[in-house]
Amino acid sequence: MAHIGYARVSSVGQSLAVQLAKLQAVGCDPIFQEKASGTRDDRPALHECLRYVRKGHVLCITRLDRLARSTLHLCQLAVALDTKGVALRVLDQNTDISDATGRLLFNMLSAIAQFETELRAERQMEGIQKALACGVRFGRKHALMPAEVTTLRQQRAAGVRIKALMQQYGLSKASVYRDLDGT
Repeated sequence: MAHIGYARVSSVGQSLAVQLAKLQAVGCDPIFQEKASGTRDDRPALHECLRYVRKGHVLCITRLDRLARSTLHLCQLAVALDTKGVALRVLDQNTDISDATGRLLFNMLSAIAQFETELRAERQMEGIQKALACGVRFGRKHALMPAEVTTLRQQRAAGVRIKALMQQYGLSKASVYRDLDGT
């Protein structure tokens, strides 16, 4: 029975090391890995992993939230794996969905994982709203001072080409147009 691993972290700054060590410890080979948000549909390593697994394989993950973006998505993946004859094993919760008890625990844990994700998003939005109310500005700082933007607009009105403005101010084409449009 081949053990196949899947590891994912949400951002480039995070490390896969802990997940990889756990997956290697149970003999997973190969281990599909990626750095991508769980909410994204375009996770090439996950899609490659799902194409790779065959009947009799065991797909191992460290935690449920590493695999899917919601309880519904997790259940869809579980059904797809079951249809292919692939077992799913969650290492940190010691869960195997090949029996009734494992499936019950799997569904409870997936609901809890989604609940945690939604709470985290709510807290994040509350923090953003509070920061905005306190005058915090998000996003990249403007490259040009207001006086420079005025000069840039005057130069463009006088017929100076975009390429020349890009070189003069050290901006990308998009930034020049953004300053010209006032956004």
